[in-house]
Amino acid sequence: MSANTPQSSGAMSPAQAEASSSTPTDRLVLEYLRSRGHANAVKALSDVLGTDPSTSAKSSETTVSSEELLKGIAVYAQKASRPGENSLKDSSNAAQELNSLSPSNIQNLLASLGSIGAEEILSTDPTDKQEGFRELESWVEGSLDMYRPEFRPILFPIFCHFYLELVQRGFKDAALKFFSSFSNTLAPAHNAVLHHLSTLLLPAHVQNDELAQRFRNEKYVIKMSRSGFGLLVGWLTEGVGGEAVGSGEGFSGETGKRGRSAVMRVVNNHLRFDVTAASTTTLSSSEWEESTGLLSSLIPGSSLSSSSIPRPQTFNSSKGELKLGPAPISEELRAETDRVLREHAMLDRDPGAQYDTYSRLTAPQGLVSPAVADLPPLPPSFKTVDVQREVERVRDHRKRIRLEPSSLNSVDLNSAAGTAARARGLPSICAYTLHDVGEGSPCSTFSPDISLMAAGFAESHIRLWSLKGEKLKALKNDLSPNSIRDSTSLSKLQEKDGTTSRKLIGHSGPVYSVAFDPLSGSAAPPKYLLSASADATVRLWSLNTYTNVVAYRGHQNPVWDAQWSPMGVYFATGSRDRTARLWSTDRVSCLRIYAGHLSDVDCVRFHPNSLYLATGSSDWTARLWDVQRGTCIRVFIGHQGTLSSLAMSPDGKYLASAGEDLAINLWDLGSGRRIKKMTGHTASIYSLAFSAESSLLVSGGADWTVRCWDVKSSGGQNKAKENGSSEVSPFRGEENENFETTDLVATFPTKRTPILNVHFTPRNLCLAAGVYLGSDPK
Repeated sequence: MSANTPQSSGAMSPAQAEASSSTPTDRLVLEYLRSRGHANAVKALSDVLGTDPSTSAKSSETTVSSEELLKGIAVYAQKASRPGENSLKDSSNAAQELNSLSPSNIQNLLASLGSIGAEEILSTDPTDKQEGFRELESWVEGSLDMYRPEFRPILFPIFCHFYLELVQRGFKDAALKFFSSFSNTLAPAHNAVLHHLSTLLLPAHVQNDELAQRFRNEKYVIKMSRSGFGLLVGWLTEGVGGEAVGSGEGFSGETGKRGRSAVMRVVNNHLRFDVTAASTTTLSSSEWEESTGLLSSLIPGSSLSSSSIPRPQTFNSSKGELKLGPAPISEELRAETDRVLREHAMLDRDPGAQYDTYSRLTAPQGLVSPAVADLPPLPPSFKTVDVQREVERVRDHRKRIRLEPSSLNSVDLNSAAGTAARARGLPSICAYTLHDVGEGSPCSTFSPDISLMAAGFAESHIRLWSLKGEKLKALKNDLSPNSIRDSTSLSKLQEKDGTTSRKLIGHSGPVYSVAFDPLSGSAAPPKYLLSASADATVRLWSLNTYTNVVAYRGHQNPVWDAQWSPMGVYFATGSRDRTARLWSTDRVSCLRIYAGHLSDVDCVRFHPNSLYLATGSSDWTARLWDVQRGTCIRVFIGHQGTLSSLAMSPDGKYLASAGEDLAINLWDLGSGRRIKKMTGHTASIYSLAFSAESSLLVSGGADWTVRCWDVKSSGGQNKAKENGSSEVSPFRGEENENFETTDLVATFPTKRTPILNVHFTPRNLCLAAGVYLGSDPK
């Protein structure tokens, strides 16, 4: 073969091999440093890339001016003092900055470019995304009313990808303009995520952010009907359908083609469509957003590389049937409780009380009840307090006020019949307001017997109040256990003086959750109080001495929530370390760790029979865990934001969850399916509570209201306000004036008081607590 004969296409020269092993951006940087005479930087970068400086110089065929190179790479390095600004912004000092960078820093700078080459950076037009999203939004809003609900969920993922791509490619100004132009329409349901995205301003931010990488690496699942999917494909390919009135040439111009091409790239690369055979009209508007999102990492056992569409229902059905019936009690305790009930009936001469017996407490139909062997271990014998609790439980059942919210649907609420229906359907609400709270109170709670109220404060302390006006007297510090013989001798060992309020000091950070022990139920005041704090500890307080008894350590980050098991022996915690944990009061280390959430575990709730634990997380999901085995048995996906509160229905059938998307979802625990979505709040929802017969749900939130929801109603269609205040909410504009669903039966406003906690007594009195904000300073 002569020297002038071209090499075959299968061969490759050493220079070509080295050139092919480096990216175009690597070669651009080497060429620029070499043209400026920075030999040390050239040698250092070549060593990192594994290339020979002399051969790479010969193999380089591209000449780039200083201005072009700076335009391509300056956006990828940030100042240490100001993370949002570029350190290579000025061409006058870019060379010195590059020369001063160590080889590892240069490698990190190049790694932040990701899979985007320099040529693509210099040739991309950021206006395509602006036009593409504007046209997509116009097409969605201009479509038929029957299709609009199923098309709207596609806007959010495409918005996120467009914004992240603009930031990744260095178009910071274009990204900010895009965000300000289109984020307002998505803010009501995705406010928290949009705020997080707005903090990502440089490619390095995108590379190091977990949520951004999930968007870039996972497929976002969209649920759509077959006919709706066909219309979407038709618009992407031909630009037809859905034009709003007066749209001129519509989407058929050259600009429209470029915009649709940008949308199609995101659809092809980052979205996955779950096309259902159901008709568009057979599904409600809220069902289209159910089971949508980045599902691969949310469902246990799903793989990112799997070709099948991950579905929560497939996972839920694979876990089998749940035992959701009431927990059984021992025959000895049942017999003793019936005996005490008969004695009370004779002493009180109450003809109705003679029928108070456990036979009246029937389990809901269709639920499988657990056996005693299924329950977590309990003390082998019952105590007097157990009998008192069960006796009071039966008496509460007889004297309970039955709430029938369905009676409000068929009457005029302004008439006399409407007044009577409100009395039958709505609870009496007693609100407790905290004044002069400097840094705020993140949490509050009521004792089961409604004798005490506790609140945790940002100043790291807890305060107790007696709701009956009784003085809270602690036992003396020098008491001897041998001197206690009966209740009379015990009362003599208490402090002589006391107040109706006590302060508990022990935490070293804000207190985020407080909970009274349920062992005495409504029969007697509680003996212990749990508190969770930002100092990563959970503390157990004695309400006899008003001192800290135990500090439970194990979480590595702030503990957001702590809740007792209905049995009163165990409790669960949720933390920023992405785990929930099960504890026993007699052990300082946890018994179980429930790991699987992708973000903070913000709230925890036990099932009434103590077999299951529900957790709500910042990854937008709720999960149900087997308490003893520690395995996830249900995944609830449907929220579009962080979950802020959970509630279990007393009958064991339902789970209610509230999120930062301002929605309350009602879930069927047996199947894992969402029953309905309830909307009406205009700001964050802090607390949920079911009535004793599970027919009414009460919620409290940052919009200064307490709202009542009909659990049995089908919900769905929006309506204007009919109950409570008619004032315009200060938290939301007029564009959402009819966002309330039909199952919202009443709204009770407060005077500038966000509701931290709502609580139902066993006899269906509703209690609420909040912190008065005062008037805005002028």
